[in-house]
Amino acid sequence: MPRYKLLLEYDGEPFVGWQRQANGLSVQQALEEAILAASGEDVVVNGAGRTDAGVHATGQVAHIDLSKAWSGFRLSEALNALLVPKPIAVLSIEQVADDFDARFSATTRHYVYRIINRRAPLALERGRAWRVKRRLDVDRMREGAAQLIGRHDFTTFRDSQCQAASPVKTLSRFEVERDGDEIVMRLAARSFLHRQVRSMVGSLEHVGSGKWSVGDLRDALEARDRARCGQVAPADGLYLERVEY
Repeated sequence: MPRYKLLLEYDGEPFVGWQRQANGLSVQQALEEAILAASGEDVVVNGAGRTDAGVHATGQVAHIDLSKAWSGFRLSEALNALLVPKPIAVLSIEQVADDFDARFSATTRHYVYRIINRRAPLALERGRAWRVKRRLDVDRMREGAAQLIGRHDFTTFRDSQCQAASPVKTLSRFEVERDGDEIVMRLAARSFLHRQVRSMVGSLEHVGSGKWSVGDLRDALEARDRARCGQVAPADGLYLERVEY
């Protein structure tokens, strides 16, 4: 049975998240329905990252098994036609080895978080970034982000409903850059805890605004206490950028 790797882009705003749920349409469900319509096969689409409601992707990866052999181009064209008008795009499809797993074969997941740091409301970027009105000090945020890089117990930045076996993760990258009113944060790790990125970004906003010192952020991390998390940044600004294998 051929296995196929899908590279996906989507706007997370109208979806309840990646994973199938009873309370609304998910990205996974939309893809599975399109595949059924195209191929006549009822399959499970396995994703590399279970993005939350409202979280976007520019490089989500998934895999499926089909009994019939397809060319990647023909299948992607069929799925893109069937997905309209849902904001999901199949960027490419390729046949892969049977032991490839979109989730478990991944070695690094890369996320981007976008803040628009201005007082005026967002017109073109509404739903695509977090607007923060207070002026943020990027140098302080960069110093705070450095405290989170490495192997740590991230209990403070772990959602209470997280099902991961351990709160210990290794964050290999957390960069903070400003370009005009836009602040872009780039993070990488083999895997993340549920809402870890948004929890860290929300707490880092406290550092940038002066509400917290860098030491306060470090103390929150070392407390290993969810109650010490500053805030959870909104889903609007988060993107699953790419997955490495």
